[in-house]
Amino acid sequence: MEDLLKEKLWFYIIHNNPDLMFTLQENYSVLDYLNEKISSVKSILDDMLSDGTPKYIIEEICLNLLTEDLKPSRFLYIRSLLSDEFEKTYATFQEAGILTYEVINLIESCKPVFETIGFTKENEEDPNLRNALIGQIADYLN
Repeated sequence: MEDLLKEKLWFYIIHNNPDLMFTLQENYSVLDYLNEKISSVKSILDDMLSDGTPKYIIEEICLNLLTEDLKPSRFLYIRSLLSDEFEKTYATFQEAGILTYEVINLIESCKPVFETIGFTKENEEDPNLRNALIGQIADYLN
């Protein structure tokens, strides 16, 4: 079950937090990160297994806990803003095969905005956050 959770967590990271994926790979710390995350839910996992909880329920509960600090995804948010507000640039990046790379660069460029305003499930629809990020993206692209 632990190996399955590691696999699913890594899959989640690849698709929702590729910036984290690249950082972990650069530092050769993928396995350490995954093992640390799994140990954080080990007691819950063991309790549910001993209680006979169905595996699909265990998987869902553990994955929600494992990905809690990875949500909302800055990568998906910035990519969505780029797609909605800078369509031509988005298409150019996509056609050139550099979309993921550029979105990761944009996340870094937008870091001060994320840190100042914050980025949580509660404020991801905040127009002030959206506008500040659009302005930062425009500055990066110019």
